[in-house]
Amino acid sequence: MRVNFDRDTDALYLRLDKAKIVDSEQVAPGVIVDFDSKDRVVGLEVLALSKRVAKPKMRKHPRNHKFTASLVHEKPTKK
Repeated sequence: MRVNFDRDTDALYLRLDKAKIVDSEQVAPGVIVDFDSKDRVVGLEVLALSKRVAKPKMRKHPRNHKFTASLVHEKPTKK
């Protein structure tokens, strides 16, 4: 499996299999699924990703002291 994110186009592509893509279908606005010849899902593209997910929060990984990003849904503030 391969994951690619293009900051310039704000698009995420998840490639599940190396099979040849023979068909694609937009299953929701900006969400495209790629299929192989056996009608199996081999790829998924999400356009305008930053509008669809919460902003990642950077946190330090406890073991190797590297920074990692995790998608955390913000809880609404109480008024």
